[in-house]
Amino acid sequence: MRNEPEIVLILGSGPGAVAARDWETHPFDAIVAINNAWAVRPDWTHHIHPKDFPAERGPADYSETQAEVTFRDYVPTMNAHGGVVHIGGTMAFTAGCWAVEALRPRVLAFLGCDMVYPATGPTHFYGTGTADPLRPDPTLRSLEAKAARLALGAARRGVACVNLSGGESRLVYPRAGLTELAGHAPARDLPVQAIARAEQMERDAGYFVEDGRYWKQQDGFDLEVIDAIDAAWLTAWEAFRG
Repeated sequence: MRNEPEIVLILGSGPGAVAARDWETHPFDAIVAINNAWAVRPDWTHHIHPKDFPAERGPADYSETQAEVTFRDYVPTMNAHGGVVHIGGTMAFTAGCWAVEALRPRVLAFLGCDMVYPATGPTHFYGTGTADPLRPDPTLRSLEAKAARLALGAARRGVACVNLSGGESRLVYPRAGLTELAGHAPARDLPVQAIARAEQMERDAGYFVEDGRYWKQQDGFDLEVIDAIDAAWLTAWEAFRG
C-alpha cells in the first residue's frame, strides 16, 4: 500500500494560479507552493523557496500539516538527478524535481508555472514581479527542453506530469482538468535510447555544480553544448509523446 501522496500540485505565482482560489474541493494530497504562491489558498502542505527569498514575504508560521522546503532539501535532490544546470535554474523545475523524489506521487500537476511574461499587464497573480526565466541564464535557454527532461525523469519513476493551465504555456505537458487527474497515469513505453543519449551528453559536458550556485561557474559553460543537450531532450520527448 502506498504511503506517498497520489496526486500533487505544484502551484506557481503566474496569473493562472488564481484559478485555485475558486476550488471548493480538489483531488490533491499535497500542494507545493512556490515562493509567494502560499498566499493563493491556505491549504498548501509545502512552501518551497530559494535561499534569497525574503522572509517577510513568506508565511508567518507553519501548521502541523505544513513544511518548509529550502535549498538544503532540494539541492541534494537535484544533484542526484543531474544537477541544476541540466534541470534548469527556475523554481518550477526545482519544485517538480524535488516533489518527484521526495513525495513520489502518481500525478504531478502544475498550475501558475507557465513562464509566460507579457510585456504589459500582470506577470504574476499578485501583479508584476521578477520574471526569472527571462534573465540571461545558460540553464534556461530552452524552457521546453527543461520541462521535457523533468517529465521524462518523472515518467521513469511512474509519475505523470500534467498542466492545469488553460492559457499559453512553456510547459510541454498534456493539459488536464481537476476531474481527470484521478485516472491519469504516465505512459510506460519510454524512449530508452534517446534518454540515454541525452544523459550521456550531460555526463560528457561535466557541467555539475554541487552547491547549486551554477552562476559562479557559468563562464565555463559552452552554450552550444547546452543547446545540443536541450535538443536531445526534446527529441526524446517527441519520441515519448509519439
